[in-house]
Amino acid sequence: MAHSTLPDQMTAIAIAGGKGPAEALHPVTLPLPTPGPGQILIRVEAAGVNRPDIAQRVGFYPPPPGAPETMGLEVAGEVVHAAGRWREGDKVCALLGGGGYAQYAVCDARHALPIPEGLSVLDAAGLPETVFTVFANVFEHGALKAGETLMVHGATSGIGTTAIQMAKAAGARVIATARGADKARQARDLGADIAIDASTEDFAEVARAHGGCDVVLDMVGGDYFAKDLAALNTGGRIVFIAAQAGGKVELNIGALMQKRGVITGSTLRPRDADEKARLAAAVEATVWPWIVAGHLRPQIDSVFPLEEAAKAHASLEAGGHLGKILLRT
Repeated sequence: MAHSTLPDQMTAIAIAGGKGPAEALHPVTLPLPTPGPGQILIRVEAAGVNRPDIAQRVGFYPPPPGAPETMGLEVAGEVVHAAGRWREGDKVCALLGGGGYAQYAVCDARHALPIPEGLSVLDAAGLPETVFTVFANVFEHGALKAGETLMVHGATSGIGTTAIQMAKAAGARVIATARGADKARQARDLGADIAIDASTEDFAEVARAHGGCDVVLDMVGGDYFAKDLAALNTGGRIVFIAAQAGGKVELNIGALMQKRGVITGSTLRPRDADEKARLAAAVEATVWPWIVAGHLRPQIDSVFPLEEAAKAHASLEAGGHLGKILLRT
C-alpha cells in the first residue's frame, strides 16, 4: 500500500443481522480495503444513497462476486493508492460494485472519472450511479436522439432529475411524470417541457395529446406499463430500470406489434468490469462536457453524516426528496 500514513482500520456501515429496516444500519470498524492490480483506493469524502442500496439492505440485491458486502455504489474523494491514469491526490468520482458507505473504498481504476470542472466533490458523489444508469438505458438501449421525446417517470428522483437534464442537453423533448403537483412543478423547473401529476392525470392521455413519446424510462412497472405502451409512438422504446409497483405486467402483443415497439431494460451493478469501463469512457466523452457547459447539475436534496446512514435510508424511503441523498464521511 502506497501511503504510510493510511490507517489500518476505517468506519463503514453494516446491516445488523445481514438484512432489515433502515434502523438496522449502524457504524462498524473494518480493516482498510487493499487494492488489487489495476485498482485504486479512494479516501471517500461523500457517497451517494440509491434505491438499489435499499434493495440490498432488505435482502433482494446481493453484491456481485468479489464486491464488498457493504453497501454503496458511488463515491467521490481523493485517490490515496494510484493505478491506471490516476495519481495520488487526484480527486475522482467512481462507480463501485459496493463498499461506498465507508471512509475508504477500492475501485477499478477504469471506473473512476475526474471531478467535472465547476463541481464540488460533494456534488460529484451524486453523479456516477445515476449518470451511468441514464446514459446506458436512455441513450444506448433507448437510443434517444435529438428531436425525439423522452417520457421519464419518477421525475424528482435522482434518476429522474438526471434523465430530464441529460435528455434536454441532447436536444430531446421531455415529458415528466411525478406524484403530486409540487413534484410536477419541480420537474418543470428542471427543464421538463411537460410535467404531469400522475396522481390526478392519465399520463398516457396527456402524452398522446402532446404528440406521444419515443422513449419511456420506467422505474415503476405495474399498471404503468399499459399506459407506457399507449403513450408510445410508432417505433418507440420502453426501457425498464426497476419495478417499484410490481414486476409482473400484462402485455397486449397486438398493441406492441402495431407500434413496432421495443421493450428492454437493464441493471448496472452486475455488468462485468470491462463493460463498466466501456460505459465510463462513453459517459466521460458525452456527458462530462454537458456538465462543464452547465447543462447538467446534480440535484442534492440532503446530506447526512456517514454514521447516520439509517436516517438517510429512511428519508429516501419516505419519498419526499428532490434529487440525491448523500452521506458525508
